[in-house]
Amino acid sequence: MSVFITFWASVVNILCCPLHLIKAVGLYEGYKRIFPFCCNLMTGKYNKKMHDQKKELFRSLSEFAPSRGPLTILEVGCGTGANFEFYPAGSRVLCTDPNPHFQKYLKTNIEKNDHLTYEQFVVASGEDLGSFEDESVDAVVCTLVLCSVRDVTATLREAIRVLRPGGAFFFLEHVVADPSTWTHFFQHVIQPLWYYFGDGCAVTRESWKNLEEVGFSDLKLRHIEAPLAFIIRPHIVGYGVK
Repeated sequence: MSVFITFWASVVNILCCPLHLIKAVGLYEGYKRIFPFCCNLMTGKYNKKMHDQKKELFRSLSEFAPSRGPLTILEVGCGTGANFEFYPAGSRVLCTDPNPHFQKYLKTNIEKNDHLTYEQFVVASGEDLGSFEDESVDAVVCTLVLCSVRDVTATLREAIRVLRPGGAFFFLEHVVADPSTWTHFFQHVIQPLWYYFGDGCAVTRESWKNLEEVGFSDLKLRHIEAPLAFIIRPHIVGYGVK
C-alpha cells in the first residue's frame, strides 16, 4: 500500500501548489485570524460527541490537587477553552496558545465557567513554556495539540519541566490509524491538504510513541475509536505522571 500512498499523496501535494505559494508569500497568516472562528464551531460539536470521554479523563484531575491550596492547571494550546467545563471547581487555570486570535472566544468560555479561577493567557508554542517556572503546576492539559506542534517530544519535555513531582500530563489526541486500514491510506493521501485546513495539523502522527519514550514515571494510555469522521477517529487518551 505504501507505493499507492506515495503516489496519491504526491498528486494531492501537486494540487495544493496554490496553497504552498500562498504560504510562501506570507498570505496564509490571514487564515490564523479565521481559524479560531472555525475552531469555535467545531469544538462545540466535538465536545458533544466526546463528552463522556472527556468527563472520564478529567475526573482524575482532582487526584493531583495539592494537600493545601487549589489545583493549578496549565493548558497548552487552550484554543477556545473547550475543556474548562470539565475542570474541578476552584482550580486555577493558566493558558497558552500560539494564536493570539483565540482570546476573543477564550474570554467567552471563561465567563461561562465561573467555577474556575482564570489566571493568565500567554501567546506561546508548546515547545516553549519559558513563561512558567520549573515544577510550578499540578497538571498540564493538552488536547488536540500534539497533532500540530512542530516537535512533539520537545513539547512533552517542557510539560514535564513545569510539572511538580507527582504532577500529571493529561492528553486526548487523534493519531494515525493502523497501517492495514483504509483510514491509514486516506490519512496520508489527504495530509498535504489537511495541513492547511487544520493550521498545521497532522493526521499521520504516532504520538503515543513520544509519550511512551519521554520518561513518565507512570503512563495511563488507551487507544480508542472516537465517534467522529473516519479520518480523525483513531484517538489516544490518558495521562502521564512525572
